[in-house]
Amino acid sequence: MARLFGTDGVRGKAGAFPLDAPTVRRLGAALVRVLRHDGAAGPLRFLSGRDTRESGSWIEQELAAGMVREGGSLVSAGIVPTPAIAYLTPRQGFTAGVVISASHNPFEDNGIKVFSGAGEKFTEVLERQVEAMMDDASWGVSSDAAAVPTVDYRQEYERHLFDILPASLRRHGMRVAVDCANGATTTVAPQVFADLGFDATFLGCDPDGRNINLRCGSTHPEGLAEVVVGGGYEMGIAFDGDGDRAIFVDASGAIVDGDAVMLMCAKGLKADGRLKGNALVATVMSNIGLELALRSAGIALVRCPVGDKNVMEEMLRRGLSLGGEQSGHVIFADYLFTGDGLATALSVLRVMAASGRTLADLASEMTAYPQVLMNLRVKEKVDLSTVPEVAAVMQSVESRLEGSGRLLVRYSGTEPLLRVMLEGQDQAEIRRWGQEIIDAVTRHVGAA
Repeated sequence: MARLFGTDGVRGKAGAFPLDAPTVRRLGAALVRVLRHDGAAGPLRFLSGRDTRESGSWIEQELAAGMVREGGSLVSAGIVPTPAIAYLTPRQGFTAGVVISASHNPFEDNGIKVFSGAGEKFTEVLERQVEAMMDDASWGVSSDAAAVPTVDYRQEYERHLFDILPASLRRHGMRVAVDCANGATTTVAPQVFADLGFDATFLGCDPDGRNINLRCGSTHPEGLAEVVVGGGYEMGIAFDGDGDRAIFVDASGAIVDGDAVMLMCAKGLKADGRLKGNALVATVMSNIGLELALRSAGIALVRCPVGDKNVMEEMLRRGLSLGGEQSGHVIFADYLFTGDGLATALSVLRVMAASGRTLADLASEMTAYPQVLMNLRVKEKVDLSTVPEVAAVMQSVESRLEGSGRLLVRYSGTEPLLRVMLEGQDQAEIRRWGQEIIDAVTRHVGAA
């Protein structure tokens, strides 16, 4: 069975498999077929949104053609952030939602993310069913075009964001700089910040179909940092191309990542009595500094594999209200079960207003420990716990790190690589320990 879905939907170069026109059209048809077989009631209606990439429009049209061929229909919300589709799909009565975006990738790439009728990302079970359906050669899809009606739902999405920052906590006239990455938030962020009374200056708000994420947005916050410092702004906020993540810049130009954001928001939620389970979910890539700072605040950290979908599933399983990734994907379950850059930004502003503290002051409570990442190309992915000599070295390193560091050894999911990650108090020291593991694997397992 061909694997189409990765950790965040279907991704690739626009125009090449799996994002060539025939495959996209067949994917639209397969989604209808699978959801009908899964018991979806009534007419199958899909809501779509896209970012500003020039390929988004034709991909949306091909999806619609496949859906209509199987008796479904698609309505477009136009260019909107990914979380807008997650929010609107259940509230507007759609069977499912689709987002056409490649997030922080360059414009040549694109992707298709699917949300359930409850506004949650498609489960792996449904993804495998869609892939199996597409592998079935007994059915085909015609090349007939289909009309794609567009409805403007932005106000409904924007209104729900206002609840995050109550009127009593809004600082009218607060000067902030906002980088929209020439992406999906360009259609909503200016209105949101204006309606909430901010004195906001916007960067990356002139999309041309090809400049999405180009030297701007959450993956390139250095330009925003220069603007914040040069203009004397209180803070900066950088979104990614599809608007589901946010990275921050304090008044001095220092970058504030998702780990620091999760810490300050967890403590803010706890102070409000809204931190369910007195815990949050983060991935294995979050710095141990987050874990130690949470522990000192009496808050537990639950780790899960990389990917915001894994964060969401762990939050649902444990009934928790907060989770996220170091990259800036943060999920606030009280508002939505997917990352939302605007919701994250307003949550940070809420903590700042409620505490009367600056962003730099709040972020200072998170001390990021030095981190070392080492890769070894391997011939085969051997279970290292079954190799006594390697297991002994790993156990020795873990004992040296206990209480003040962390070791993560895993194979890449897409390449023949062993990845060794260490965090500790002394970078040179943990690099030596990482090399011990690499050397042991090379001696006793072999390298490619």
